[in-house]
Amino acid sequence: MNKSLLSINIMGSTDIPLNSSLGALTTGNGNPVANNQTSQAAGYYGPVLIQDFHLIDKLAHFDRERIPERVVHAKGAGAHGYFEVTKDVSHLTCAKFLSEVGKRTPVFTRFSTVGGELGSADTARDPRGFAVKFYTEEGNWDMVGNNTPVFFIRDPIKFPDFIHTQKRDPRTHLKNPDMQWDFWSHVPEALHQVMILFSNRGTPVGYRHMHGYSSHTLKLVKEDGSFHYVKWHFRTDQGIKNFKASEAAQLEGSNPDYATQDLMEAIERGDHPSWTVYIQVFSEQEAMQMKYNPFDVTKVVSQKDFPLHEVGRMVLNRNPENYFAEVEQAAFSPSHMVPGIAPSPDRMLQGRLFSYPDTHRHRLGANYLQLPINRPISGVANHQRDGPMCFTDNGGRRPNYEPNSFGGPAQSPHSQEIAAQFHVDGLVARHTYGITDDDFDQPRALYRLLSAEEQQDLVDNIAGNIAKAKLVFQRSILPHLKRIDSEFGARIETILKQANPEL
Repeated sequence: MNKSLLSINIMGSTDIPLNSSLGALTTGNGNPVANNQTSQAAGYYGPVLIQDFHLIDKLAHFDRERIPERVVHAKGAGAHGYFEVTKDVSHLTCAKFLSEVGKRTPVFTRFSTVGGELGSADTARDPRGFAVKFYTEEGNWDMVGNNTPVFFIRDPIKFPDFIHTQKRDPRTHLKNPDMQWDFWSHVPEALHQVMILFSNRGTPVGYRHMHGYSSHTLKLVKEDGSFHYVKWHFRTDQGIKNFKASEAAQLEGSNPDYATQDLMEAIERGDHPSWTVYIQVFSEQEAMQMKYNPFDVTKVVSQKDFPLHEVGRMVLNRNPENYFAEVEQAAFSPSHMVPGIAPSPDRMLQGRLFSYPDTHRHRLGANYLQLPINRPISGVANHQRDGPMCFTDNGGRRPNYEPNSFGGPAQSPHSQEIAAQFHVDGLVARHTYGITDDDFDQPRALYRLLSAEEQQDLVDNIAGNIAKAKLVFQRSILPHLKRIDSEFGARIETILKQANPEL
């Protein structure tokens, strides 16, 4: 067994198990256990007795150890650390954790794959989740992003459909390339993200060697309610490293937990990973004048036109003590914001503001924010009560309504809802995004930015996957690939015809 892993798995980080006692073993209700080796039975050969509460308690709890896994981002790893402000941005926001250079805020970061199940491989070709929980003095801010600056779709009504194509066929329970290429041929705005996915950035070398992005446009808001739009970028200080497809596939079989192990062992040996944090900043007027809709998450905002501005540095320096308590129960949501940070009109973001806490309430319960990993260090004071697994005093004898005549938490005139101060005007309707040449500009630019070797890897990876789909779906996706770049599409078509001459 790997010595470094052994030292992590044993309390005290030593190769020799500790024999110190932690007190008497008890049942769940605190009753001391006299015998943990043998069940109660009616005689040596007799049946086990149901009166053996320790047995029943132990088995019943074991039967319920698994909670529902996340529908997306099920497989992941996490670590604790801090965020430190390195450049002054107080002119852009009233968020207190960004108020001065040198200020540190504790964070917990969870990395993940997206489409795979809890036991899937870390090296699978997939986007990577990049979620950071900032424990600020004004509550928690969750920066819930990915390792890509764009996403596959731009309207939340298509999210369940898209994720279904990345999961298992409802009839065979197998992954089915027909589903994804059929969907992408009908939703070609996805091809920007598809090209990133099938480039070598779709198989990063662990979690330490990838960037993170908010992907969505957010707002930084000042005390007077004025704001700027921003996109957040977390750029790895370890440098970008990616696997070739063959390398990722080999690790998928030999060490499916590669990224989890790499992150844990790096922190354990004191090689603390870090990311320099930047923002792109633009005004409301500039947003309206852009060629590409800055609230369309299938597009990037040009760094040439709106360069990166450094904000701070994130360092991860402490591993979780218990994976389930700190990683599996960690619950992130883009709707978890603090004064000075606010959402934009990005449709996908608006859908996620609801969907993320909703799935946590299903997966962890209505009181998921009371769990230690999710609980704000700033404290919570409200009139929410009861629900399964309430971990607090439930408000004690204080009134569970407001306003009241007995005191307790009340709205504060000093906490204005600055995020609400923006103008909205428009016809209520289902405003459809049409497919235009603009949807192919950025994928084309991405392809032409790649080196010759990277282009070949991209072509081989896409063609190899499309070749697994039925001919009808190969034919339906090729026109879109050629629309990105005729040479790019032709190279993929050549490979497909070698495998399927009838194409």
